[in-house]
Amino acid sequence: MRATRLFILGALADGGPMHGHKILASAQLDRVELWADVKPGSLYGALRRMADEGVVEVVRTEQEGNLPARTVYGITDKGRTELVSLIRSVLADTRLRPDPIQLVLLHGGELGPDELRTAVQGRHAAYAEQLGFWRNLRAEAEPYLTRLEAVAFDYTLMQLETELAWHDRLLAELANPAEQA
Repeated sequence: MRATRLFILGALADGGPMHGHKILASAQLDRVELWADVKPGSLYGALRRMADEGVVEVVRTEQEGNLPARTVYGITDKGRTELVSLIRSVLADTRLRPDPIQLVLLHGGELGPDELRTAVQGRHAAYAEQLGFWRNLRAEAEPYLTRLEAVAFDYTLMQLETELAWHDRLLAELANPAEQA
């Protein structure tokens, strides 16, 4: 939820008052679900909750033609304070996120070496596919990226490259089941 709040408050702070559909369109355009834990479908509910909390406010309702009426939201002073707090919180959070793969390695012997190796090869292939996807996306977006957006893309690429390197190492270890203890 923290990422969703950060996205909504940031969008309203940067873009001024807008209706939920415009925020959703921005999230879809930016493909925010790929690089942050923001589900575009959750934005409307989050906007209503945030309005109840006073971090965003209803500015007006608009209706164009036969389209349904749309509620336009703006960020409040309380919302700007929360936005700054969220930004500081994210920047200060340097915890490594646990990955259950570490537990699997403790108990992976339950599968047998061939099944474990096959599963790890599948993970490796999935990470390689994601890396290819992100490299292509980066190349398509390149002409439109700000410097910091380019750095954000590089962060994701580097994470995927690290995952692949780690899986290569794990596969090398799994290649010699007799040496595993």
